[in-house]
Amino acid sequence: MINTFILIVSFNRKELLLQCLQALSTQTQQPSKILIVDNASTDGTIETLQQNGWLEKQNIQLIALKENTGGAGGFSAGMKSAFEQGADYVWMMDDDAVPHPTALEEIMRHATPEHIYGSLAVNGEDTAWATTLLAENKTVHLKKQVPELAEVQSLPFLGFLTSKEIYQNIGLPDASYFIAADDVEYCMRAQHAGHKIFICGQSQIEHPKSDRYEFNFLGKKITCLNLVAWKRYYDTRNRLLIAKKYYGFKYYTQTIPASFIRLFAALLNEKNRLKQVKAFFAGFYDGVFCNTGKRHDRWGF
Repeated sequence: MINTFILIVSFNRKELLLQCLQALSTQTQQPSKILIVDNASTDGTIETLQQNGWLEKQNIQLIALKENTGGAGGFSAGMKSAFEQGADYVWMMDDDAVPHPTALEEIMRHATPEHIYGSLAVNGEDTAWATTLLAENKTVHLKKQVPELAEVQSLPFLGFLTSKEIYQNIGLPDASYFIAADDVEYCMRAQHAGHKIFICGQSQIEHPKSDRYEFNFLGKKITCLNLVAWKRYYDTRNRLLIAKKYYGFKYYTQTIPASFIRLFAALLNEKNRLKQVKAFFAGFYDGVFCNTGKRHDRWGF
């Protein structure tokens, strides 16, 4: 029997977490166990789970962290617990995920221990964010454009299926990222170790669309994120950390210039420009000097 665990990381979004759990309870293929990692929520998340009877279910386990370790820390702690308890596969997601009833069944039809698989995040008929298919070198925005199985460069920790073998080979997500790009780094680490990344078009999860816009710089379109200042800090820092680790000389010729282009785009398109500038340079400084962990509060964000 294959042991498949579902891992949900939650922080101060109790109503969304309840929706996620309700959707998981109707899956056509039920998991061996559901792990809920609560990142030290202060909105009564644990009490709400208790009041609604979720923690009385035998296949649901709560991991209550003593401090907010961010998505990266939550996924790292949850994955470690799952595999130590005997999971063969772990299907990971945030608390704002609403899996379609057949989502787990569809992704497990394709699963092999050698590679990583991901559900397709959708919003109505659209994909929740742009998806680039490697074989066709094409970026798609409609869910009907995504085939049943296609290789991609990376996947978010939303419907992200990984195996015990990959865990034993490359370890856990890097908790020091706190939030942002921890999933990208994990995918790159897996690829460097010989594992491939696949999207499963029929395994679908409803999710809000990412708040993105395209910025045209000297004829080249760059996809940018609308971010509040403290998230801008992590986006800037963690992009630099990844580039320094994996990109070689392109860290200097591509990543650093692209960072300043994104800052320029933010100043033209986003609010609170002074905070955006401060967050960018704080993230840039910490990225260059490899200062990791939860640090946005030290900079006053």
